[in-house]
Amino acid sequence: MRGSADPVRELLADHRALCAGAVDPLEIAAGLEASGLTDRAAARFRHRDLFSLAEELYARAAAPAEAPQPAAPAPRRRPLRHLAPLLPGTLCAAALAAGGQRPALAAVLGAAAIGAARVVLFRRRPPGPAALWALPPLGFALGGDAALAALAPGAAAGAPGPAAVALTLGFAAAPAVWCGGWFARRAAGLLAASRGVAEFTARTRGLLAAALLAFLAWLLAVQAAAGGLSASAAGVASVTAAGLLLGLTVLLAAHGQGRAAAAGLASAGAVELLALALAAAAWLPLPGTAEAAGPLLRLLAAQGTAAVPALACGGAALALLAHAARALPRAAAHHAPRGGP
Repeated sequence: MRGSADPVRELLADHRALCAGAVDPLEIAAGLEASGLTDRAAARFRHRDLFSLAEELYARAAAPAEAPQPAAPAPRRRPLRHLAPLLPGTLCAAALAAGGQRPALAAVLGAAAIGAARVVLFRRRPPGPAALWALPPLGFALGGDAALAALAPGAAAGAPGPAAVALTLGFAAAPAVWCGGWFARRAAGLLAASRGVAEFTARTRGLLAAALLAFLAWLLAVQAAAGGLSASAAGVASVTAAGLLLGLTVLLAAHGQGRAAAAGLASAGAVELLALALAAAAWLPLPGTAEAAGPLLRLLAAQGTAAVPALACGGAALALLAHAARALPRAAAHHAPRGGP
């Protein structure tokens, strides 16, 4: 690179496929940023930032006789589509209302709520590992406390009731979609307006923080309405951590980070299943089982059964939050691939 009369031409040769197939300079900027180039590296190519360099690469790679593409028609607004994320929570509320007198109807509505949540949360991408690994933490959130309480009679009380958990997680689908969509639209607008990767990254981190704070505020508001805040601190933390974990999963999966989202869900589910296995093993007349389950039983006696999902989902959520803080402010995470949505 040093001493080259035209360093941009060499860069164009190295990224010929990217530049030739790009539909606009933003796609090239995202690809260069994903390959490790930064605004500082752009100075070696005699440009002030990565976006300016991408514009020159796009201009050089464009065919001289390329005809302008007709503008795509504006998508029609569908008001009902914005209300669809409320469907899982509405079905959960209906199932709880019908549970006392019509158990069969409550079971059908509960199953429909789970199916609706999967469709709403992962509708833009085919059901992948993240959609499947969400089932164990959800199942534990709904029935894990009762199972642990049965296996460990000395566990302290304080876990929120199943109704509060179901309503909170059911209605968590709405802010997950709304906040995620708001973040994606604002980040795409910043990508078009920013003149440097550093500027875009800093402003996108602020958007990410605002979206997550709004999501947390919604979770706490639904818990308050459902009576879940009357539980212990560990109980409130368990439901909040489970909701935050699901929200981060949706956010990461929507930006091409489905593997990381699935890994976070799988780790939370593994910790919860391990806790159930240890509590069950304590009943077996085998050497060493009581000692292995001792720390768990002491935790349950001190903090209650809600401590297990609080630690499992909270730890996984913190790991996904750290990953999101690194991955989502990158330009490559916000440029839709060709042919994509």
